[in-house]
Amino acid sequence: MTRPSWNESYASGWLPWDTGQPEPLLVEFVTSGGVAPGATLEIGAGTGTNSIWLAERGFDVLGVDVSPLAVERARGKMEGRSLRCRFAEGDFLAAPPVGGSFEFVFDRGCFHVFDEPEERQRFAAHVAAALAPGGLWLSLIGSTEGPAREVGPPRRSAREAVLAIEPALEILELRSVEFSGHDARAWFCLSRKRVVAAQASTRHD
Repeated sequence: MTRPSWNESYASGWLPWDTGQPEPLLVEFVTSGGVAPGATLEIGAGTGTNSIWLAERGFDVLGVDVSPLAVERARGKMEGRSLRCRFAEGDFLAAPPVGGSFEFVFDRGCFHVFDEPEERQRFAAHVAAALAPGGLWLSLIGSTEGPAREVGPPRRSAREAVLAIEPALEILELRSVEFSGHDARAWFCLSRKRVVAAQASTRHD
């Protein structure tokens, strides 16, 4: 499958996803006590806005992105700061980061860029592998809800998200929200690493 060149997007400055402000849904989740500070992974961290915001609130953050230019810019924002926040280039779909056991994983619009079910399943499996037992994954996923549009986040149905995620993680919350500043609906999907494997669906005879 042909993928967009994220590095070209950063070089050209065409970055509709990069608002320069921390994601409001993440802010609301953290400030309401949804997750305590701890070892955190942001997938598709871009220029580091959300990772740095989390680090400022006591999280120990690793932000990964497939674009070297994005990682370079994120590291530039950290110059002269003593926050527990670092950035690394990496293709998360190929492999989760080595040596990490994270209590919280966050992605804003990374899971939804993959068109093939197998890719989304692999993404979810890699999240599960990166999480500590009981760790949380918050994913913001472009939704099939809302009016037709020509631009904006990729659209995924609730069914597509569940089919990819549920085998690997326990889904705690799935609700319809809106991507701030994009006039596009999204899924707020909160999952937890399983301690006990999912049991088989039952049939009433």
